[in-house]
Amino acid sequence: MLKSKAKPRIPAPDAGHSIAVSIVEDDDWLREDLVRKLSAASGFACVGSHRTGEEALGKIPAEAPDVVIMDINLPGMSGIECVNRLISAAPDICILMLTVYEESELIFAALKAGANGYLLKRSIPNELLGAITFAHQGGTPMTSSVAHEVVRFFSKPPSKDKPMEGLSDREQEILNLIVEGHAYKTIADKLSISMGTVNMFISRIYKKLHVHSRGEAAAKFQKP
Repeated sequence: MLKSKAKPRIPAPDAGHSIAVSIVEDDDWLREDLVRKLSAASGFACVGSHRTGEEALGKIPAEAPDVVIMDINLPGMSGIECVNRLISAAPDICILMLTVYEESELIFAALKAGANGYLLKRSIPNELLGAITFAHQGGTPMTSSVAHEVVRFFSKPPSKDKPMEGLSDREQEILNLIVEGHAYKTIADKLSISMGTVNMFISRIYKKLHVHSRGEAAAKFQKP
């Protein structure tokens, strides 16, 4: 299940808009299966499927997907490098990692590169459509074991050389909710504060941590 300490509600796709998805996956059977599932699902449209990162970089900008599903272990360029280059070319693109790897180093490397979520392939098919919708609407979907690994980093007492010490209790609380995958609206409702207040705290958090995204914030706590 897609859950963390407090499972966020995964909203349904906007009835007036199909979520456009591009796939980057070298396994032919899985790639074609994902295309079939997306094509058959109401509220989703597959606008491209690619076997390599190099091919994806050449075609995805023109496809203009809402969400990209990205494997890590690709022939040639890795999925993480592909994420990094896609984000550089299109900073607002939403990328969801779909992989067999759950090592913390790869999780944080993908988030640091700019990925918006991290799912394990064993989560297919029941969780994938909800995860795509959640990512498209501003959330950070993660398979439960991956979310646990991320939260584990935030559960440790901060050391003197960690930037967490510079955050207030409320800022730490909001940062943990972000990493757990909650959308900003959910955070506002959960803490009974306005969206403006949430945005103000997030701006302070990013400034103190010298980051520009929730993925970079999480990656700040990766062990060397």
